[in-house]
Amino acid sequence: MVNTKTTVKDIGFTHEDFAALLDKYDYHFSPGDVVAGTVFSIEPRGALIDIGAKTAAYIPIQEMSINRVESPEEVLQSNETREFFILTDENEDGQLTLSIRRIEYMRAWERVRQLQAEDATVRSQVFATNRGGALVRIEGLRGFIPGSHISTRKPKEELVAEELPLKFLEVDEDRNRLVLSHRRALVERKMNRLEVGEVVIGTVRGIKPYGAFIDIGGVSGLLHISEISHDHIDTPHSVFNVNDEVKVMIIDLDAERGRISLSTKQLEPEPGAMVKNRELVYEKAEEMAAKFREKMLAQKQAKAGIEVPVDATDSDELSDEILEDVPSAMEEDLPEEAPVAVAEATSEPVTEATPEPVTEAEATPEPVTEATPEPVAEAIPEPVTEATSEVSEEIPPVTVE
Repeated sequence: MVNTKTTVKDIGFTHEDFAALLDKYDYHFSPGDVVAGTVFSIEPRGALIDIGAKTAAYIPIQEMSINRVESPEEVLQSNETREFFILTDENEDGQLTLSIRRIEYMRAWERVRQLQAEDATVRSQVFATNRGGALVRIEGLRGFIPGSHISTRKPKEELVAEELPLKFLEVDEDRNRLVLSHRRALVERKMNRLEVGEVVIGTVRGIKPYGAFIDIGGVSGLLHISEISHDHIDTPHSVFNVNDEVKVMIIDLDAERGRISLSTKQLEPEPGAMVKNRELVYEKAEEMAAKFREKMLAQKQAKAGIEVPVDATDSDELSDEILEDVPSAMEEDLPEEAPVAVAEATSEPVTEATPEPVTEAEATPEPVTEATPEPVAEAIPEPVTEATSEVSEEIPPVTVE
């Protein structure tokens, strides 16, 4: 058997001899195959590759790399032997079209899936922004960061060229969507220093009908309307104003969703105190938080089958019951534009898709767009919904350039 990494010339065959041999054994190349080939002619916008077919195969410059290439010499050298992806079947002249980009694209998706499975934090520079968020490249794929998942006070336009830590929200090769979160990366880091039952001081950064977003040390937590007071609250606006400094207790830390849930209701020494006497709530906050932690511990012990005093578990406001209706702390709106392209495993031209906006954890989310890749595209994930986000639009796909 001939070594696939050996050229036709190396074994003393002419190209015509080898073609005749292929005819004899009725051997065919099919789109989707990965074959070894040798570069024997570099042209201004492409190259001819000897893969042992009847006619030399051709690779256009746009299929030479997952990244933008200005000249074939940046990627290929004469007589170089390497792997190529068969992009299209023979044309009327019997010539196949090849791609290196498609191979890089498939390997990039494999690597990104592995990083997501490891829940890895990656770092990448922002190379562009749009109405919905920011664009980055991960393993050569174009990723989208929804506006609601960008945790910074800077205008989005000033983020270009800035390197951000990121966590994966969505990795969907079929839909060519790669969505990431800067906020989740920061929240995870912050969560390592926070505990459920801890009292923290924060600032009201946004107020929605369903609750208030509180900034606690650079990350945003949601104080749901149901967790403001034991008394009924018609709207959070009746209790808080933007920029108010508040003392709240952490009742849930969800690193997977990048969500921090807060409560002042659990700090009330008497029902309704948050509305009638806020200073009393703040004064007794640590004392009430200690009681909350005791009850929470007792509840965990009870579930684990450990005997505890009866009065230590008589609470119907803890654990899952408290958090059952608390919406995600990150709200997103998915816009209707899709400027970013996404790459597919198809042998067609590459298209990019522009993500749609997603709102910030404190504001209203914006949509993300998808992009369907052609020859090789990048993927952009769909929007992530947060604290009762009411808007669900399409997310831009990820495209490879």
